[in-house]
Amino acid sequence: MAWSLLKGVVSAISASTSQPSMEESTDDGIEFWMSPERAGWLTKQGEYIKTWRRRWFILKKGKLFWFKESLVNRQSCPRGIIPVGGTCLTVKGAEDVLNRQFAFELSTTASRDPMYFIADSEKEKEEWINSIGRSIVQNSTSVVPRDSEVVDY
Repeated sequence: MAWSLLKGVVSAISASTSQPSMEESTDDGIEFWMSPERAGWLTKQGEYIKTWRRRWFILKKGKLFWFKESLVNRQSCPRGIIPVGGTCLTVKGAEDVLNRQFAFELSTTASRDPMYFIADSEKEKEEWINSIGRSIVQNSTSVVPRDSEVVDY
């Protein structure tokens, strides 16, 4: 009886966290451990419990992966994945919102609240904003393909 109650509580907590299980997470076969577009440490605010945790982030092929450790290989399991090209709307500085240096925010269609991150320096913050912004544009489904004809009315 106690075991089933504990199992139910753990299951409910797991369902309410932002970290996907292996079944829910989809890396679409992206080899995130090889030649990322950008990788580095960021401090991320939790989605439900608003604590700050330092995580290793990898941006590759329109997805932003995060891990507990910087040693990432084929067997590594991401703690979370943000499909940048499909769900991200904006990425911009957020020092004024959080009153913290090197902060930036990422707003998505999946949540009405933006996700907040803190880089280690102004240079790192700007590089992450530029890389994520570029990825949003390159992987957006609303952008007209380069080889298609654009008709101006």
